[in-house]
Amino acid sequence: MTAPTWGLVVETTVGTGERKHVEATVVAHVTGPREAALAELEQRARNYAPAHPLSPRRRRLLRQRDGFLLVVDGAWQSYVTRFTVAELLEDSAAPPAPPEEPAASDPAPGPAPEPEPEPEGPAERDEDGIPVRPSWLGRHDLR
Repeated sequence: MTAPTWGLVVETTVGTGERKHVEATVVAHVTGPREAALAELEQRARNYAPAHPLSPRRRRLLRQRDGFLLVVDGAWQSYVTRFTVAELLEDSAAPPAPPEEPAASDPAPGPAPEPEPEPEGPAERDEDGIPVRPSWLGRHDLR
């Protein structure tokens, strides 16, 4: 069974006046226990500096069941930023999963290919003394 992946979501107030609205962003993913994701999220919430208000008068960070709520009071309005941890169930743009390592009981794959032998004698060099064929060219162990 694989460890769950948690999305760290930040919903923040942007704009001012009648154009004030909330935008959400997944700022990171954490694989492992929920407590690790919450610890990372708390660190981000404590260090977060919202764009509004320009002159903050009071800053309050509150803990909720699934994250944190940051309320910053300005001279005229309050601005809210919500920090939420949520389990990632599906991601249409996720990179493909790496192939699984064979178990210890699985037979080992065939022998590793042998590297190409080094050319004998001095390497051919151009008029500036630089090898014509680099020593790494054709090596299979550098992939």
